[in-house]
Amino acid sequence: MLLPRVDEFAHRMAERIQAQEPLYREGHVVAPDELRRSCRDNLLYVFGRLAGDPNIGIEAPRATGVRRAESGVPLSAVLPAFRIGGRLVWELLVEHADHEAQDTLLRCAADIWAVSDDLAEAAADAYRGASADRARHDRQLRSALLNGLLDGQLGDGARLWESAAALKLPQQGTFVVVAAECPSPGEEALPGIEDVLRRNDVLSAWRLDAQQQEGLVVLRPRFDAAALCTELAEQALGRVGVSEPYDNLEQTASALRQARLACAAATPHTTNLVRFDQEPVAVLLVSAPDAAEVTARRILGPVLDLPDDDRAVIIDTMRAWLADAGSSSTAAARLHVHRNTVRYRLRRLEELTGRSLANPLDLAELHVALECARMLGLA
Repeated sequence: MLLPRVDEFAHRMAERIQAQEPLYREGHVVAPDELRRSCRDNLLYVFGRLAGDPNIGIEAPRATGVRRAESGVPLSAVLPAFRIGGRLVWELLVEHADHEAQDTLLRCAADIWAVSDDLAEAAADAYRGASADRARHDRQLRSALLNGLLDGQLGDGARLWESAAALKLPQQGTFVVVAAECPSPGEEALPGIEDVLRRNDVLSAWRLDAQQQEGLVVLRPRFDAAALCTELAEQALGRVGVSEPYDNLEQTASALRQARLACAAATPHTTNLVRFDQEPVAVLLVSAPDAAEVTARRILGPVLDLPDDDRAVIIDTMRAWLADAGSSSTAAARLHVHRNTVRYRLRRLEELTGRSLANPLDLAELHVALECARMLGLA
């Protein structure tokens, strides 16, 4: 009896949903015509099910769920609308039933509400599926856009700016690129870093492959490169490289190369962070790894051939002495040994390498060789 009046009831249902659910009220998210259409389709489903129509399928509520997901209506607003509709269905049945039919309605109330519940469940399942598809598509699109930006595939025209806008990155600003080595294949070297930076009101976009996690970060006046590096160092599970800051997105591919070199210049198997613009010697050496290994072995060969403990003692002493500007006393305090012990170890280094720490050229060669050995994991 109610099926022929479904258009009338759909209008009534749409008005009630608009009155009770704020997101539907203004029509900005769901247009009035779309809401009435959905109400009509779903009323046909409910009335058809209750009337025992064998041709009634679940397509209508599922289609509504998909459309709401695609429109960006939160599920927390979609389900209340279905509950409002379910109550109206019951009211319509009671309102138009004669006395005898009302007795039947009461006996069948649970079955009638079960149909409304099935309706809402089908819509919710379809909504979740569509949302997952949309999120997957958004991630794939975001990944493709970021890949194009980092790898320099977008050129310097409109595609570059459109991609930046889609990634919610500004066209102008101060940027850096970060490259971090994964502790194991596919594991984030900087877990949750995008959310961490977002809490600091810092925009970024990241990608992950088997070996590295790489990202583009937009610096702010109150969150500069130094602040970023402090945050990265706290989160890092592998070594990290940071490019020098730049102000034109067209330079992103070049900055990625800098970040990768800086990452490679960090000490292997550590969470060491290297900034490209602050470690020029290390970055220069790592850009030619074959030459770096030859240099390390040619200058430090006798030291590298020592047993592990002896090699570590001499190299650690030399590094401490260099870090303390050539002060044996300060290096001794750092190493918790007597300064004469430091001097003895340094003399042994001179004997093994045939170089004098008093000669600036020899000292420079030793420093370079130590850096080569560190980056290559030889020491």
